[in-house]
Amino acid sequence: MSRRRSNPGGRGRSQMNPNDLMRQVQQMQSQMEGVQEEANKEVIEVSSGGGMVKVSINGALEVQSIEIDPEVADPDDVEMLQDLVLAATNEAIQKAQAMVAERMSAITGGLGIPGL
Repeated sequence: MSRRRSNPGGRGRSQMNPNDLMRQVQQMQSQMEGVQEEANKEVIEVSSGGGMVKVSINGALEVQSIEIDPEVADPDDVEMLQDLVLAATNEAIQKAQAMVAERMSAITGGLGIPGL
């Protein structure tokens, strides 16, 4: 008489070894750190006002440079210059975040992992 193992839930799945799961998580974490390091080095340049204002930012969201064409620096219209700098900076931040998110999703398989 043969004995059958009971399979609670009857799903026929084998359980994952916790050690294997931990190794996979550590490997993913290591890959993500590498991607973040590379992204931090990459610089994205964005311009506004037809190239009158240029902002460069890296993947760590650190502004690397701001270039302003002297022609746009009108002392009678400082608000326009401020708006152009603001627009270029915000767009640069969005593009840098999107670049990092795209690279991370390649590792995580599109999983939404909090904090990334």
